[in-house]
Amino acid sequence: MPGKPESGQSILLFSRLRLTGFKSFVDPTDLVISDGLTGVVGPNGCGKSNLLEALRWVMGETRAKAMRGAGMEDVIFAGTTSRPARNFAEVSLTIDNSNRLAPSGFNDSDQLEIVRRITRDVGSAYKANSKDVRARDVQMLFADASTGAHSPALVRQGQISELINAKPTSRRRILEEAAGISGLYQRRHEAELKLKGAETNLERVDDVLEQLANQLAQLERQAKQAARYRTIGEELRKFEGMLLYRRWKEAAEARQLAQDELRQKTTEAGRAEAQARARSAQRQQLEQGLPPLREEEAIAAAVLQRLQVQRDTLKDQEDQARQTIETLGQRIEQLALDIEREAGLNRDAADSVARLEWEAGELAKAGEGHLEKLDQSVVVAREAAGLLKDKETALSQLTEDVARLAARHQSVQRLLHDSQTLLKKSETELARAQSNVVSSQDVLRSATHAFKVAGDQQLDVVAMAARADAALLAAEAARTAAQIRESAARSKRSEAEGVANALRAELFALRKLVERDASDGVHILDQLRVEKGFEKALGAALADDLRAPVLAEEGGSGWQSLLPYSQAQVLPSGVHPLGPYVSAPLVLARRLDQIGLVNAAQGAALQCDLQPGQRLVSREGDLWRWDGLIALAADMPSAAALRLEQRNRLEELTEQAAQANERMQAAQSAHADCSAELAELARADTTAREARRDADRQLAEINRTLSRAEAEQNLATGKLEDLSFVVRRYHDEVAAAGTQHIEAEAALAELADLDGLRMQVEDLKTIVETARSQMIADRSAQDALRREGEARARRSQEVIKETGVWQHRLATAETRSAELAARKLTSETDLQQASATPDMIAVKRDELSAAITDADLRRRAATDHLTEAETLVRQAVATERDAERAASDARETRAGAEARADAAQETVSYATDRISEAQEQTPEELLDALALDPDKIPASDLVEADVSRLKRQRDALGAVNLRAEEDAKQVAEEHATLLAEKIDLEDAIKTLRAGIASLNREGRERLLTAFELVNSNFGLLFAHLFGGGEASLVMVESDDPLDAGLEIMCQPPGKKLSTLSLLSGGEQTLTAMALIFAVFLANPAPICVLDEVDAPLDDANVTRFCDLLDEMCRRTDTRFLIITHHAVTMARMDRLFGVTMQEQGVSQLVSVDLKKAAAMVA
Repeated sequence: MPGKPESGQSILLFSRLRLTGFKSFVDPTDLVISDGLTGVVGPNGCGKSNLLEALRWVMGETRAKAMRGAGMEDVIFAGTTSRPARNFAEVSLTIDNSNRLAPSGFNDSDQLEIVRRITRDVGSAYKANSKDVRARDVQMLFADASTGAHSPALVRQGQISELINAKPTSRRRILEEAAGISGLYQRRHEAELKLKGAETNLERVDDVLEQLANQLAQLERQAKQAARYRTIGEELRKFEGMLLYRRWKEAAEARQLAQDELRQKTTEAGRAEAQARARSAQRQQLEQGLPPLREEEAIAAAVLQRLQVQRDTLKDQEDQARQTIETLGQRIEQLALDIEREAGLNRDAADSVARLEWEAGELAKAGEGHLEKLDQSVVVAREAAGLLKDKETALSQLTEDVARLAARHQSVQRLLHDSQTLLKKSETELARAQSNVVSSQDVLRSATHAFKVAGDQQLDVVAMAARADAALLAAEAARTAAQIRESAARSKRSEAEGVANALRAELFALRKLVERDASDGVHILDQLRVEKGFEKALGAALADDLRAPVLAEEGGSGWQSLLPYSQAQVLPSGVHPLGPYVSAPLVLARRLDQIGLVNAAQGAALQCDLQPGQRLVSREGDLWRWDGLIALAADMPSAAALRLEQRNRLEELTEQAAQANERMQAAQSAHADCSAELAELARADTTAREARRDADRQLAEINRTLSRAEAEQNLATGKLEDLSFVVRRYHDEVAAAGTQHIEAEAALAELADLDGLRMQVEDLKTIVETARSQMIADRSAQDALRREGEARARRSQEVIKETGVWQHRLATAETRSAELAARKLTSETDLQQASATPDMIAVKRDELSAAITDADLRRRAATDHLTEAETLVRQAVATERDAERAASDARETRAGAEARADAAQETVSYATDRISEAQEQTPEELLDALALDPDKIPASDLVEADVSRLKRQRDALGAVNLRAEEDAKQVAEEHATLLAEKIDLEDAIKTLRAGIASLNREGRERLLTAFELVNSNFGLLFAHLFGGGEASLVMVESDDPLDAGLEIMCQPPGKKLSTLSLLSGGEQTLTAMALIFAVFLANPAPICVLDEVDAPLDDANVTRFCDLLDEMCRRTDTRFLIITHHAVTMARMDRLFGVTMQEQGVSQLVSVDLKKAAAMVA
């Protein structure tokens, strides 16, 4: 057997487990966990396994399935028929921390109490010495103590088979527990998760930085669009206000017209309703005479109906009488048959009574002397059972003596064989370890060389990554500058295209309008050119005369060329002629010379000084003629002036459109150049990014190679140190094995003869079998005699019962016959009375027929009078309906007028509401805000055209970000922040990689050391449990111990070497136990719980199992909690706890200390 570990022996000591409301333990229950072996016994289903689950739960188990529940709240006591359900469950674990072995956060006192409490609909909470802690802290506390909710030392039912059937990688966990690196694995996993998250965040930061650069360029472009959008918006709001006010004014005028119509229709409807009321009064007067006539007609009809009902009733009575006569005849015939059948049954009853009396006499004769025979057979069977019991007692005592002697023989022989095996194996392992030392030295030199080469390669790759970073930064800067230039060019292009498209659309519309006006014919207007600003003045002066053509020949209507005046008429002083501002044919020379250009104030003052044919005009289109006519532009707008303005605007737009097209082409060309440059720089940026990614990949690969080389170097160093330690240990074991072999031979010579006792056992077994056969034969005879007597007794009772039934029938036979005769006489009397009923009904039917004829004549006369009166009423109703229809038409007409008035009012209200919603003003306030003359506001369609034009211009801008400037500032700040975060992430990734490498290095060293120790212990324990054979652990599936699987190779005595899965069930169980206890010897857990692991074992193997438990208690500080049903295991416990369930669904715990009890007996 392996010795007690020299280091790592001091462990946390579990002292008490307290359950309250946990599953079936509803009352507070304490399970004291002391040194040595603690047994838990009880019948199936009483709640023993709940103790193991409570221990797992308080150590941080989070899987409801491991608690045999659908949800974690299923651990709370659910109630029984006599006890209500609990609202919470609580488990506390008391730990002795006097050695101060707990982590720093839990190391304040000598005793540590961990409490977990779960409340319905709230969840779990943890406390350590009454302080709230996280579940994570509790799990790490137990993981560092080489235990926990998932510790292999907590063996539940079926877990041995799970270990047997587990995959190699899953079995590696037992090595991790032995090495004490469960917490290290958890920390490495957390570090890997953080590293993965940091790398993901770094990639995300790179993507976000690229997006922010693009977004910043777009926001600068959007800021320019926002400025133009605001300008168009202000103008649009002004025109929308004009449109709203114009629509409100038109709606108010329509409302006034609708109200006038409503008053007229209301008067007409009043006259029609008065006529309808008169017709209604006439109809009511006629209807008042109808009720008496209707009442007379109803009375006559009721009398007639009553008589008809009486006639139908008489017919039903006649049918019922005839049916009664027929029924009574059939009943008399049936009673005669019943009387005859009853007489025959009486004769059969007398015969049955005689037969049953004879059978009762025969049964009484057969039962004589039965009790004496039965008593004699009972005495014989009891004597045979007593003899068998004496022989079995003697056999049991002798068998126990033989078993104890055989166990001592087997134990000494096994000790002798183990010492021989240990000696041979120690010598073999010593030679193998010395060979492995040489191999490890070679591996260490190779790993050191590989580590140096990987370090040189890392420097080269780091330099290449730095160059790639510089190239990427330069490419990003160039691309960002190109994006800014491209964005500015695209903005100019969009602006130029917008201006050109707007001018093109206006030019197209204006050209169509001018061409449409020109289609009326050739006018002198088409030959005129007037300077901008003077169109209204020329239109007011010439008006419709501009639509006349120039005459090429005499005849027709139009402008004819005349010679100048012989004496020119001079315009008033201070008045300039309009002619210099107009380019016109000579035919207009006379007219233009007599037109003066003034302002509004001069026109009224100089009108009196005009000579015949002269006129004054202003640039706004006002006209003062020599004959006293005044035509203001606001009252008489000139279509000719509008056409002249359109022609001038057309020429101006044509020139502006040509210039806009030139600017648009230049902007498009500049944008195309910038786009091409941006595309080229984007490709260069992509190339630089690919180079950076390649450098990162190579750097990651060389880092992995460096870590692998470093791990191999550390592994080789640690393995070399472990092998040196193993060589020294095997030297010591060789000497110890020799001493043990000598002691075993001496103990074997002192034992008594085993074969003689076994022969005595076989002889006694033969005697016991003979006595058992005789006892079985005597009991069979007793049972046969008893069954025969019971059958006779049952038949006697049945005969007595049947005899009583037949005698009762004979006694009641005369009564039944008399009842049948009386019923027959009664039926004959009823038949005579029913035969006279049909004649009486015929007389009554003749009297009713005459009365029905008189009532029918009365009803017809009343119906004729009622019909005449109803005809007059219908005529009155028709007249009233016509009058009512006329009134209804009038009301509908009035309602239509009301609806139109309401609609007009709603239109006004809607227009007012629209003004209030859009402008937050009343119509009057809106007019004041516009500062316009309401009469000078154009028609709504013209204003709506301006609104549509401005909306088109606004929509042409597309989506506009009005917060572009603020967003650009925020994006720039975010971009700078992310650059700083990127640097922090890169530093964190380097730190995490270094930490993971350190954890891997430490884990490999500790795992390999534990593997060698566990493998050695496992081989010795296997040979001890099987009485020989060999077993070993092999790492498979990976060269890295942290990722490798664990395969178990076994060779029981007399069998070939094979894997664990090829052994029998009992052999697999013993092998798994050997592995579990080998782990204890390497790194003992504070507690080991074995839940019915001895169930598959026979008595001999259970004894070996208990010997092994005693040895583990002696060599380790582990406290064992054994749940068992086996009597041998119970007898070997230091103390026993019994789990009972006297109350259905509620578990209770009782205990006894077997050592103290044995001392008291002694």
